[in-house]
Order: sequence, then structure tokens, then C-alpha cells
Amino acid sequence: MATVAHCLFCFDVLSAGLERRERLTLSQVEDLWTRYQNRAEQAAQSDPTLDEPHHHGDDQDLEDGEDPLSPSDHDLEESSSDEEGLAAAAAVSSPPSTLRLPTISHLQAPSPASASTSSIPSSVSDSSSRFNSADPASKTSSSTSIFSFGRRSKQPSPARREQYPLFVTWNTISTRGHKSLRGCIGTFEAQELASGLENYALTAAFDDTRFSPIRSVELPTLANHITLLHTFTPCAHPLDWSLGTHGLRISFTYHGRRYGATYLPDVAVEQGWSKEETIVSLMRKAGWTGRNRDWSTVGDLKAVRYEGKGEGCRWSTYRDWRDWVNHSEGEGVDKR
Repeated sequence: MATVAHCLFCFDVLSAGLERRERLTLSQVEDLWTRYQNRAEQAAQSDPTLDEPHHHGDDQDLEDGEDPLSPSDHDLEESSSDEEGLAAAAAVSSPPSTLRLPTISHLQAPSPASASTSSIPSSVSDSSSRFNSADPASKTSSSTSIFSFGRRSKQPSPARREQYPLFVTWNTISTRGHKSLRGCIGTFEAQELASGLENYALTAAFDDTRFSPIRSVELPTLANHITLLHTFTPCAHPLDWSLGTHGLRISFTYHGRRYGATYLPDVAVEQGWSKEETIVSLMRKAGWTGRNRDWSTVGDLKAVRYEGKGEGCRWSTYRDWRDWVNHSEGEGVDKR
């Protein structure tokens, strides 16, 4: 399942690239985040007057009564040329996990069918290569012990080697707490978490063609959300899925052309849609222009349902944690 540490890692990848500095590895981030939380708990227990630190979830700071994002801000759209993408998605095998609805709105992210893999990798490599100087192996740093800590740590656990299809979303948060999409790209092909999160964190930040690349001045306004997908199952019919449990990926033929689109599990619930309304919205996002009541007559409409586990955090959480990491390093705290 996605964790706050995954979001912190994406923030570190992005900020390190923009600031031309070394980044931490995913293993380092996971271990240091655990230590940060443990030390905060210990401090709170030793001094009850201290407020217990907490991470800022993406929706915790929204104003009461604020309207949810419009459908266009929630959509995860995917063009499709044939059925191979659906078949490939259904074949993905990932470890099951207990579903909990993500706490952030997942936003529109075009992604060609076989998707996820055929067109995105080229942009991934472009994004990654532009920040070669941010690779920990490419240069030395005054923060030597933090990075050597990662090399001294134990071998990654099996959980760290798990592979998932994933989506990375960047939002900006206004001073009034309103979320706006800043970039969202993902893949339906299973990715090793460390490389997948790094690649798609950069791709969503710099190569989402609907937006200009994220700039360093925007970092304090950002929120990050990670969704890990699992349990892909072909639907017996287009309504063979459950609201609030499943995301949906559809494919259909219209005017001799193949179309497709996807919504993550939380979208329909957040919008208050029925199953039919969700299908119609997906079809419209994919490019269908027919009448709503005719959706079931569209040729060769196929669907794959899937589940997803999401987590998010804001820049303030990353900043507080990273300040602690830097301060601890300056004091020579052993992070092994």
C-alpha cells in the first residue's frame, strides 16, 4: 500500500532535482521517516505539553463547506488504440491489500493505452536524465553520513521490492486550502517502487503536457499523492464493479476508432455518481459524443475493474521532516 514515506520520497526526488542536490533513496526515506515519528512520539510522552506532530493529509486543510473539485479536476483519462491495454491490465498480478479510499482527489491524467508503458517510458527517461546531477552516486556531499547510512543499512525487505502499477499526482494548495491539479501521470504496468516512484514523480512534474513544468518557487504550495493499483479483473459487463471499491478502465469502438479511459476508485464516490453516470462520464472523457441513454449500444464496450490504495502529504510535512534530517545530520546523529 502507498505510505507517507512514498510521498516524502517523491518530494525529495523533485526538490533535489530542482535544487541540483543529492536525494535520499527510498530505503533511507522509509527508515528516517520511521525514526522521525518515533522520536516525536518519545518527545511527546516525555513532555505532555508538547503537541504531537502529525502529517498533513491532502484534504485536512480544506475549508469546511468548500465545494469538491469539478469532474474535470478528478479525471484520470487514457486514450486507447485497441484492447491489448485492457488485457495487459487484467494480467497484472500484485499482492492484495485491504482497501482504504484515498484521501486526495485523483486528477485527470492522459495515458495511452498499452499505456502506461509504450509512450510514457520515453518521457520518463527524459525527465530522469535531466537531473543526473541529483543522483546520489554522481557526486559527493557534505552530508556524507546520511547517504552512507543507506549503503550500510540492511538489504531491502521483500515489501520494498514489491511491484505495482501506480499513479503520481501533484496538486497545488491555495492559501484557502483549495486543491488544483498540477500534474498527474501513471502506468498500468507494474513498477518496482523505488524506480517507479522516482520516474513518475518527475514525469508528472515536468512532462504532463497540460501544464508547464513545476518550478522550485512552487514547492511550498505542493501536495503529493501516490496510488498503488492491484487486483485487475475483467468485468462480465460494464456495470460489474462496486462503487467505492473499484477503479474502472474501459475500452470501446466509436466511428471505427478504439477509445479508452480510466477513473481511480475514489472518483465516482467523490462526485456522487451512479455506475451508469460513471460509465457515461468515462466514455465522454475518452471522446464519445453520443446521447447519454445510448451508452450501452456503443460497440464492443469492455471494462476492467481494479482496486487501489492511496496516500498523500503536503510540502509542510516534507519540509518539517527534511529539516529534522538535516539538523540531525549536522549534530552527527547516527542514522544507521
